Amino acid sequence: MKVNSTELQNNFGKYLMLAAREDIIITRNGTEIAKLSALSDVPAEYDPETAATIRERAEEYRYGGRKASYEEFLELSQNSEERYEYIDGEIYLLASPKTAHQKALTEILVLFYNWFQGKKCTPMIAPYDITLRRNPENINVVQPDIMVICDLEENLNENDYYMGVPSLVVEILSAGTRSKDLIKKLDLYMSCGVREYWIVNPLNKEVSVYLFEDQNIIDNITYRKSETAQSFIFPGLSAELDQILK
Repeated sequence: MKVNSTELQNNFGKYLMLAAREDIIITRNGTEIAKLSALSDVPAEYDPETAATIRERAEEYRYGGRKASYEEFLELSQNSEERYEYIDGEIYLLASPKTAHQKALTEILVLFYNWFQGKKCTPMIAPYDITLRRNPENINVVQPDIMVICDLEENLNENDYYMGVPSLVVEILSAGTRSKDLIKKLDLYMSCGVREYWIVNPLNKEVSVYLFEDQNIIDNITYRKSETAQSFIFPGLSAELDQILK
């Protein structure tokens, strides 16, 4: 995972925890300058409270615990009533969300739906497949909780599936998706052209908003209870945390 030096300085504690799972490459002006890595002899359970917020056992959300081809993923997803995501060659089963997740989802969707009325962009809600390509061989399929799409009509294929890249994506954290949303999806969205990423944490009553450009984080702000989250790319789009995280 890559972050710029300003982002690291502003959120050092978070990236220190994330480094327990994977290396953090630090950049300055687009150039890699350092790497933050975990010591090999530090136990995985070094801090149960903080580790639990970013790491779950893979079997909680990974289908079969194995790599799979894109064709295998398509066969599985097309012949099952379960919901799956496919990220960097691994299949993830999406569990049924809990009440706090759905309450936050409903509040944000209503807010976005009202704000985008009469505008070009359209908010959509899961389940809705988004296909993202890191390169022609690395195909990923995800189902963000909410996505704002500004090129819907131009990118519908013959089967009425959207094949473009959303401008803004929202993921609402739950116990089974924290590390996937904080690490894998952040890197995927940043690498594939999503411009803005909202990570909503109902437990901590926080919303982190990331602005991506040229496959890098160029700005981010974390809003906390009683504050108002603001969009970088849609001036005027905002969400009061007391409203969306009741």
